[in-house]
Amino acid sequence: MILPIYAFGQSVLRKKSEHISPDYENLNTLIENMFETMYESNGIGLAAPQIGLPIRLFIVDGSEIEDIHPPAFKEVFINPTILDEFGEEWDFEEGCLSIPDIRENVRRKGDVTIHYFDANWNEHTRTFGGMAARIIQHEYDHIEGILFTDRISPLKRSMLKRKLDYISKGITKAQYKMKFPPRK
Repeated sequence: MILPIYAFGQSVLRKKSEHISPDYENLNTLIENMFETMYESNGIGLAAPQIGLPIRLFIVDGSEIEDIHPPAFKEVFINPTILDEFGEEWDFEEGCLSIPDIRENVRRKGDVTIHYFDANWNEHTRTFGGMAARIIQHEYDHIEGILFTDRISPLKRSMLKRKLDYISKGITKAQYKMKFPPRK
């Protein structure tokens, strides 16, 4: 089932998410729905807060990205914890399904070591580099209540204020279902 993406301005996007247990109700269905929603929205990652759930879960699929390592990079991250971010920092233009039509350069470390459980509750501690690390860092930010626009300069954020306000009011051209904050 395709779920609506929660838009900028939704309070769930600013909450630090909670851990879940292996008996979390309908977890496998939720993960399937998240992948379906992500693909329908042309995304490469999706965090549970983006569909309104304040839980520590995100999915990624960078399989279509050229030169990504590991190849066929598709994974489910449950209760992840970033243990280390290291390596050379680099800028790359990021976007977000919750913030359609806005893309900005974000500086991130080149490598990340993360501890997590996969969809089968197998425990992993792995190190990722390059684009895989960037995708993970971006999605991890979501479960910490951080958006990529928080990682750009205050001047650029100020310049985007009007566009962000429009998104929070439902004035956007996203090609997928979105859920906007309630009108005040």
